[in-house]
Amino acid sequence: MKKFLYLIGGILLLLCVLIFYPTSMPEYNVTRDYIDMEAEILESFILAKDSSVIQLPEGHFLFSQALSLDAKKHLTIRGMGMDKTILSFKGQTKGAEGIKITQCSNLIIEDLSIEDAVGDNLKISDSDSIILRKIRSAWTGKVSSKNGAYGLYPVLCTNLLIENCEAIGASDAGIYVGQSQNVVIRNNKAFFNVAGIESENSTQVEIYGNEAYENTSGLLIFNLPQLTVYGAHVNAHHNTIYNNNVRNFGVKGSIVSAVPKGTGVVIMATEDVDFHDNTVRDHKTANLSVVSYALFAADEDPESSTQNQAAEARGLRSIQGDYEKDIAYNAYPKAVAIRSNTFENKFRFPTLSNDYGKLMLFKNNTRIPDVVYDGILPDNTPVQSPDFQICVTDNGSINFAFLDADNDFEKFSNDLSPFDCQLN
Repeated sequence: MKKFLYLIGGILLLLCVLIFYPTSMPEYNVTRDYIDMEAEILESFILAKDSSVIQLPEGHFLFSQALSLDAKKHLTIRGMGMDKTILSFKGQTKGAEGIKITQCSNLIIEDLSIEDAVGDNLKISDSDSIILRKIRSAWTGKVSSKNGAYGLYPVLCTNLLIENCEAIGASDAGIYVGQSQNVVIRNNKAFFNVAGIESENSTQVEIYGNEAYENTSGLLIFNLPQLTVYGAHVNAHHNTIYNNNVRNFGVKGSIVSAVPKGTGVVIMATEDVDFHDNTVRDHKTANLSVVSYALFAADEDPESSTQNQAAEARGLRSIQGDYEKDIAYNAYPKAVAIRSNTFENKFRFPTLSNDYGKLMLFKNNTRIPDVVYDGILPDNTPVQSPDFQICVTDNGSINFAFLDADNDFEKFSNDLSPFDCQLN
């Protein structure tokens, strides 16, 4: 009997060690041999004319200030390759971005790397017909909340293509598209970020052929309140999203800092999402979650205003507890199809590092769900109302969890049949 008790005790101790032992944070370490060409490259940006090419040479170049372009047309910024032309902003003293682009059209940026900007490595705003190709955005060393927020950061843009890029070490999102229209994000890699890839308040977005791994969360499809543009019509397919279990190192108070580690995909408050033919695997909280903004708002700490203000001061969105004041905003996901995907998980025990993992421990028979739906809806709206359909079909044998989070999980269920449907 004593031997049996010792054995059980040893197993429980081992489980505690595995669950609670802090994992090391990832690092991206590189060797650089800098060449001083800051004045020449700054001049090439300042003097750039429409319909021209800024050809950057091979080498590692260190900058003390941002490179910027405004109101240019038909311009190309080209390096010699993402492993050959390195633009580093380590020790930057002027400006926040590495490269800042505003009000440009028909712009191509390709074949270079951007590293260690104080803020965002590459920010593009209010621009049209933009191609970002073969660009690596990175923060070097161990990942940290002190890293810049966004790697590739187009916002308020139209007709945008991001392809064959890499994003590493962003304290918010590696590849982010916000409040934009007609977007293609394809064949990119994102790792060591809080969010690998994020589509926020954007419309007519296609996300395919990407690989997102070793982030806190692989893919976020978000719609946030109190903005002038709201998102819809997102088609995400043939992506590989796996092993996104890095501890969240986002800036406290930002909305992304509330995303639990071990979350493969989060579809939040977005309309008309077709998520199909993807492979999502090996996450400790959930492979895929469909949730309302109300779930995030419920987690807002009433004493966190200082953190929220600090996050907003860095240009980040915080959780808006008063989101219902935005009467144009729909806080609930609607017309979401999750179909023909492959879900797998090598982990057998949910993480206890967040409340969602603990909920799965007690409510879901210690299983990690492949697809979880919070079930939060507007008052008096029935589940699977025609206006708020969620359809989960042809994904093989999966673990599905309906939380009924608005009613203290009273009707928590693994029954997928009400959601085995086609969108109206």
